[in-house]
Amino acid sequence: MGNGKLLAVSDLHTAYRENRAIVDSLRPKSDDDWLIVAGDVAEKYTDIERTLTQLSERFAQVLWAPGNHELWTHPRDPVDLRGEKRYLHLVNLCRGLGIATPEDPYPVWRGDGGPVTVAPLFVLYDYSFRVPGADTKEESLRLAYESGVVCTDEHFLHPDPYASRDDWCRARAAATERRLAAIDPGQKTVLVNHFPLVREPTRVLRHQDFAQWCGTELTADWHLRFRAVTVVYGHLHIPRVTWYDGVRFEEVSVGYPREWRDRTPRDPLRQILPLPDSEG
Repeated sequence: MGNGKLLAVSDLHTAYRENRAIVDSLRPKSDDDWLIVAGDVAEKYTDIERTLTQLSERFAQVLWAPGNHELWTHPRDPVDLRGEKRYLHLVNLCRGLGIATPEDPYPVWRGDGGPVTVAPLFVLYDYSFRVPGADTKEESLRLAYESGVVCTDEHFLHPDPYASRDDWCRARAAATERRLAAIDPGQKTVLVNHFPLVREPTRVLRHQDFAQWCGTELTADWHLRFRAVTVVYGHLHIPRVTWYDGVRFEEVSVGYPREWRDRTPRDPLRQILPLPDSEG
């Protein structure tokens, strides 16, 4: 793959004019660069379509894992599909653009740092990252509602045809686990999910009530079991590198303009492979 790099970004939130300008600036440095988009492109279908089309035309390969915002049935979105039907509609959009999704064969990165299987995943949350002191989902949710820290998913992210978002999460986790187990055991991986695969990154959240909308304990050992070189995620809007069990975790979000406007500017594209020299 020549001088190509595996790059990543998430939480583009292109309903915001300032974030659309960031997307307009995203360019590969090589014709062989791949781009991971780890969810939360936008809420409305037309914004998602426009952004993914732009990126697919620029990068040699784009891989997409859905965030919670893409799955919203927004009251002002003419595409009013709910739950799994909306997700599969987005999968079909991506396939038409040549973008790899969690429903497709996992691509193998054969550039510098490879070969590595790059696996875009779709695993939701099941409220198992509970508020401290809460023994059940119901108790954890009650405490969140009392504190006023409630994810908008509770209104816009419908689980149809599943009875609940946690039922959908458990179904997705079981199916995804089977697919990951089928990867050649001699192959390293890059695991890509919108939500962190382990709870530890959520410990820095200002409002711990929000952690219950940030992942599931079902994925807690996947970075070890499935030989991850790096785990790529977003959702938290806290871009950083952390290490768990010797595995590199990259939070690659852009976030909302109010969150990044006053920060020192950084390149929104994070290099995943080859590993930076200090981490190789």
